[in-house]
Amino acid sequence: MRETPDDLHRLQALLDASLSRSTAHLRSIISSKRTLTAEQLTRVLTGMCTLALSTVTAKGEPRISGVDGHFLHGKWHFGTARGAAKARHLAARPAVSAAHMRGEDLGVFTHGTTETLNPHRGEPAADWPDLLAYFRDFYGDDAFDWDNDVVFYRLHQQWMAVFAPDLAKLGGKADEA
Repeated sequence: MRETPDDLHRLQALLDASLSRSTAHLRSIISSKRTLTAEQLTRVLTGMCTLALSTVTAKGEPRISGVDGHFLHGKWHFGTARGAAKARHLAARPAVSAAHMRGEDLGVFTHGTTETLNPHRGEPAADWPDLLAYFRDFYGDDAFDWDNDVVFYRLHQQWMAVFAPDLAKLGGKADEA
């Protein structure tokens, strides 16, 4: 878990606000008994989690693809090839939706906007050196030409909901201290 108390507080406030402004239908599915707290969520979302990421083309058409998601400091982080279609979409239209699902045991649904962490020939995010160290440790130092091959993003969530009907099925991770 890499989250600070402030990260957890912001994430919990987002989860609470998102659910409170959701439809009655969604609240009938995701109730306080079938969701996770921010702290539980950060204990479950460790390592790499496959995300279904939805971007929008210049014609306004939705596109969905898979990315390696890393939940760090209460936000999703992911990367793609600099020449990928999704990189072009995100450069022009940074709004995305993302979902991480583990069968019927866990669903994490997010809407927000992306921030480019390591723009090509641009100023990287202030925390990019720490994030780059994490990614190099995870993927291997020589997995990519880190300056030219890949672009990484942080998803600033504006709405997020978590469906987890049975904490026991998550392997007890959510309740570990």
